Amino acid sequence: MKWLKGVILGVALLAVGAVALGLFYFLPQHDVVLVTGVEVKRVDHDGVINAENPADGPTRDVYFINTEDPVTKEVMVYRNEDTGWSFPWYFKFDSADIQAKAQGYSRDSQQLALVRYYGWRIKIFSVFPNITAIEATNSRTEPFPWFNTVFFCVLGLVVIFVAVFIKRRLKRRPQMPVNQ
Repeated sequence: MKWLKGVILGVALLAVGAVALGLFYFLPQHDVVLVTGVEVKRVDHDGVINAENPADGPTRDVYFINTEDPVTKEVMVYRNEDTGWSFPWYFKFDSADIQAKAQGYSRDSQQLALVRYYGWRIKIFSVFPNITAIEATNSRTEPFPWFNTVFFCVLGLVVIFVAVFIKRRLKRRPQMPVNQ
């Protein structure tokens, strides 16, 4: 019976870890960057189409925004693609407008831009975070993540409510006598 509790605990920890990674991927994040360039690439389900990866299905154009950290000079590339009505529900339909803003910011080498995005940059798989908004800024400080804070507070309250409800429900159940 002890091993069953260990297995249940392990599965629960894996589920919590998976949910945490999913939330970290999909919740909005902010960066203050210098926009260094913009480009459009043709992609299919395998990624960017080039000599090594020819098109083998339906294709689409995806905008990319090249940036640089103003302090460390580390480069970062963001994808700029509409999410439309699908998951994640950012309801982003203005990728062309965001691309035009980014192109304008790239003309001034001193103009800082605040980008809001979701996702990760995984170089080995050519995965890029997706920008959901961009705006000019004069400050190098990133804004406080109010949405994430409120989201986690509400999520915590829901978890506490469910835990208390389950605990009370289990406490009310009559105990079955053990046959001896």
